[in-house]
Amino acid sequence: MLSVQILEKMAEIRLTRVEQGQTKIKNVPIAVTPEGFWCCPSPAVFQKSVKVQNTVNKPRPSSPPHKSNIQKKQAPVTEKRPTSTPLRPGVVSENQSATADAPAVTAPAALERTPRPKPDHLPRKVSIEFGEPGTSDMKVILLGKQGFCVKLSVHRNVLIENSSFFAKKLLEEEDALPCLEIDDCEDAEIYVETVGLMYCKDMKQRMIKQTVPRVLRILKVAEALGFNQCIHSCVQYLEAVPWVDDDEEEKVVSSILHLQGEGIGVTPILKRVSSNSSAPSKDTLSQIMDMVLKSNEERGRREMKSIVLKLLRENNSSLPSYNEAIYNSCRSCLNALVSCFKQATEPELNDSIITGKEMLVKQIALESDNLTWLLEILADRQAADDFAIMWAGQQELATLHGKLPIMSRYHVSCITARLFVGIGRGQLLPSKETRQILLKTWLQPLINDYSWLQHGCRSFDRKVVEEGIGRTILTLPLEDQQSILLSWLGSFLKAGDNCPNLQRAFEVWWRRTFVRPYVESQGNSLHMDSSIAPK
Repeated sequence: MLSVQILEKMAEIRLTRVEQGQTKIKNVPIAVTPEGFWCCPSPAVFQKSVKVQNTVNKPRPSSPPHKSNIQKKQAPVTEKRPTSTPLRPGVVSENQSATADAPAVTAPAALERTPRPKPDHLPRKVSIEFGEPGTSDMKVILLGKQGFCVKLSVHRNVLIENSSFFAKKLLEEEDALPCLEIDDCEDAEIYVETVGLMYCKDMKQRMIKQTVPRVLRILKVAEALGFNQCIHSCVQYLEAVPWVDDDEEEKVVSSILHLQGEGIGVTPILKRVSSNSSAPSKDTLSQIMDMVLKSNEERGRREMKSIVLKLLRENNSSLPSYNEAIYNSCRSCLNALVSCFKQATEPELNDSIITGKEMLVKQIALESDNLTWLLEILADRQAADDFAIMWAGQQELATLHGKLPIMSRYHVSCITARLFVGIGRGQLLPSKETRQILLKTWLQPLINDYSWLQHGCRSFDRKVVEEGIGRTILTLPLEDQQSILLSWLGSFLKAGDNCPNLQRAFEVWWRRTFVRPYVESQGNSLHMDSSIAPK
């Protein structure tokens, strides 16, 4: 067979309506080979054919033809043909689809038909023809949806060499089949293109011009036809081309997964989305955590913290065993924070060593932010109870906290605030003893830093924090509530807006202390009176 050289030729598409013998001619570019066969048809052929079909089926108001029009139509319709190798792709009516060489209906014959057929009863089947009947030795007819009947003038030896499906169909017949029908063709356009690819020697070059969704459609038809060369070319294309999003990735994987073990070579594609190990290593997550936590570039660290937090939120259920790695990072950051506080409070570190103090303050802010981020991750994973225990036991750090200026220490109170918010929302459920120690150890430092938290911490939400503190206090026994809220009242009366506003919690405690006992005693007395009353 001659090598395929794509030549763009304008082929005629003829639409004949069984209505007054009218004929419309449309030109559509078809890529033709020297053998007289298309290489890969343009999708415009199918799309324009659908539009033509819809136009034919639309009812139009009838009007008597003018004499001048009739006279013009009485002349025989002359069919235009290309000057070079004839190519006959066409869109014809159902009556014409029975034979490719049927003569066109002339105007006098159409005028003799009485009564005129209604538009609703016009033929709906549209036939598209590809190839050159003069050089082919058989036809393949695709009966598809939307009334399509696609006729392909093909070469028997090409089909047998490239397709196991066609080889089985054609070789099991003793006599050479002049025509082979394919019923219920779901994707006629891609079927035609896939058969056309049997005439291409450089199939990879043809694939470069395609998109992933279209190649997946070609792969599906190639599998049905047993066109192995095309299947391999599709797989090679899918392995090399980028996939635009997760949805396309899922479609690719699901389309080639069943080809494993068939020698098609889909393993490189699957390795793009999965590794040989059954599960990601815990060391990998620990490495990522360490890289983010130890970064000195503020913007990059902040963006990666946001990305890792989002990804972990999306995969909480699939990563249940990584809490240990996260807690290891928590302990490392906490130890670094305590070390920074100890260095910052040493008497030897006087005001003259400005550079050293500034570095320690930055490190305190960094480690505090790291711990807040890790706490956020654990709270999302409903695994922050141990963090509350760990933080409640930091009495030494709380003591050191009071020895530093507010501007150097207030970042630590962000950790305490996030714990109270988590307890108030039910994201973590520490024991009563842990809640008592947590409030006793860290509430007053939080109150002392409150003014700086409001102005120096971008993510600080006053209402959310105050609601979390109040709800945490109200989970304790009534005597503990009273002790904590009376201590808060003294601070609030002195500091005002620079102190957390816990009035709602105070009101609940008030009702529990003064109103509820009275109501219960009144109810008990009424119950006793009713029980001793004579019946």
